[in-house]
Amino acid sequence: MPKFSDSGQVLTGNWRDEHLFVLGQALAMYDDIARHLAECDAKLHTLLRGLGQRNVDLGKAPRTGSKLRQDFDIRQILANWAGVDLTRINGLGLTAVMKILSEIGTDLSHFATVKHFCSWLGLCPGTKISGGKVLSAKTKRSANRVRQALKMAAMSLPHSDSELGEFYRLLCRRMDKPRANTATAHTLARMLYFMLTRGEDFVDQGQQRYEEQQRQRSIAALKRRAAALGFEKNPTPCPHENTLTPF
Repeated sequence: MPKFSDSGQVLTGNWRDEHLFVLGQALAMYDDIARHLAECDAKLHTLLRGLGQRNVDLGKAPRTGSKLRQDFDIRQILANWAGVDLTRINGLGLTAVMKILSEIGTDLSHFATVKHFCSWLGLCPGTKISGGKVLSAKTKRSANRVRQALKMAAMSLPHSDSELGEFYRLLCRRMDKPRANTATAHTLARMLYFMLTRGEDFVDQGQQRYEEQQRQRSIAALKRRAAALGFEKNPTPCPHENTLTPF
């Protein structure tokens, strides 16, 4: 491998004219696309500023001029428009929230219930039943953009240490990942509906809180199962040990 005494010599070589022409065309095209994207962003920000009717408190703003401040300003505009900060839902970033609100708006009163909303998204289990037997529970195929945004948000949760992240991992242990992804997107859709219709804020309880809730549910299920089999739980002097005795 040749060695160069000056880093500038790395850019010198035997370049053919047609290669330089194609490279110049590609660079000009890239610059032109970047210019159009900047114009789209400026137009989008102008339209968003006219939508905020409420003032949602998002806390202290980052330093002016920083990238965090730019994201904070967009987040503030979206929160003022929706009345709630949808980015608090784990997995929903600024791009996802912007896509969702641009598709469905902030008024979901035309959906009678959350079930109607999830059914419109195509996230509800199928109801193909014959003779009282469920033949298929697959969700219907849909090109709904909100559905796609929610499923993409669900795919970002496997490594999250949040309550939703643990919920997604629990589903993956019970079923294959595509079905777990759809089920998690269904949960995100329900959260989205209640936040927009009730003005509720999403508060993440954390992974440990969710694990403890699942533990308590498992204990309750075991107690019901034991009672159905004719057993009852009797406490012993040791606070960490219990025994099951028949009635």
